[in-house]
Amino acid sequence: MPFVDLQSRLGINLDRWMLVQSGTQPQKRASRCHAFEKVWIDCAHGIGQTRAKTECQLEFEDFYECMHRQKTHRRLHAIREQRDKMIKEGTYTPPPCHTGGQ
Repeated sequence: MPFVDLQSRLGINLDRWMLVQSGTQPQKRASRCHAFEKVWIDCAHGIGQTRAKTECQLEFEDFYECMHRQKTHRRLHAIREQRDKMIKEGTYTPPPCHTGGQ
């Protein structure tokens, strides 16, 4: 409990801006990464920022990946490079549905 609760005195909610996924969503449906954020917050709640950085690292990485999809994009890029390399070598022929033909 804070000594002086400025948020309630001023009528503002700073937590809403810090936790992007926890905000109210259209049609009252949970956002895409809400579950990952909830797990991360449950892990980090009450242990402090310093301990949470080490103890909740896996939960934060899952949440971050859900938000930004960097590992997914890197994997797709590697798959496309391998496909293009195989097409160039002649060891792979894409099906007609992938080249625009039927």
